[in-house]
Amino acid sequence: MGGAEVRRSVVLLLMLMAVVLVRAQFDAQIGQYMFMQSSYNPAAVGEGDLMRVSASHRMDFTGIQDAPMTTNFAFSSPFVIGKTHHGAGVRFTNDRFGLFTNQSLYLEYAYKLAIGNGQLAIGVDLGFLNLSFAVDSVDLGGGKDEYHEDHDPLVPNVGGGSDGKGASGMGFDMGAGVYYSAPTWWAGVSYAHITQPHMEWGDNTTIKVNGTMYVAGGYNWQLKNKDWMLLPSMMLQTDFKSWDVNLTMLAQLKKRYRFGLGYRLAGSVNVLLGMDIINGLQIGYTYELPANALLKESFGSHELYLSYGFNVLKPKNTNKIKSVRYL
Repeated sequence: MGGAEVRRSVVLLLMLMAVVLVRAQFDAQIGQYMFMQSSYNPAAVGEGDLMRVSASHRMDFTGIQDAPMTTNFAFSSPFVIGKTHHGAGVRFTNDRFGLFTNQSLYLEYAYKLAIGNGQLAIGVDLGFLNLSFAVDSVDLGGGKDEYHEDHDPLVPNVGGGSDGKGASGMGFDMGAGVYYSAPTWWAGVSYAHITQPHMEWGDNTTIKVNGTMYVAGGYNWQLKNKDWMLLPSMMLQTDFKSWDVNLTMLAQLKKRYRFGLGYRLAGSVNVLLGMDIINGLQIGYTYELPANALLKESFGSHELYLSYGFNVLKPKNTNKIKSVRYL
């Protein structure tokens, strides 16, 4: 096998491995999932009757070249039409992993019903995914001799313009979910990528995104010392080919300071910190340390979360339900 064939085989193998990872777990990880639920469950949009602007930035496996890096932006708000309650929002994600970049934009809507001493919401999101591959970052030698070619047919070469330096594909996406919030607990089930978007890269490369189910819930446990609360929560994520469960225990002091630990069955331990800086302004930080072979190669993952919310619905009575997550 000549040098050109070896290089082509290596590039193709790396691309196939990346595509397998994309299909197995397309969505980025969220350490502070209990505060960012509309990122994976549209029924939670406008939850707590708060207009909210939030952002997060996550750097996975620091110390490893081209490790995943994810940025999220979201805006949501509740609103009332007559006697019915609703929520709506928009969210944008830029997720870079290796030579791949996934960008997504969604519109979210939730219809809310008062049931028992809580609120049930049914939600849906609609949007687009755009997955691109940095072809110009693939180095096949760059020369014209018996071992190198300027243009290799095994590397995608569409969607990047006339210069042929990028490959990208776009797909329509949809998700749906239900969410229930009561004074002392919350729970939700959602299904993302219902349409299983197919993104075409030329004539012979197709990326398919598998549907993913999320199950999440949490409890607000008031201790005898009224200054302290325990906030246990969990989130299950699966595409029915792979499974991951995130278990978290937070302690909250004076409804302002939060700290705790988490464990992911995929193989990591989390340290979570959070604080309400001023009324409505929250900041959170997560450090995730891999508990597997990546521990020797990586300095762990870092996630920073910032959110500001304020009440836009004036309650007419003092029995109004308040979100467990925004006490």
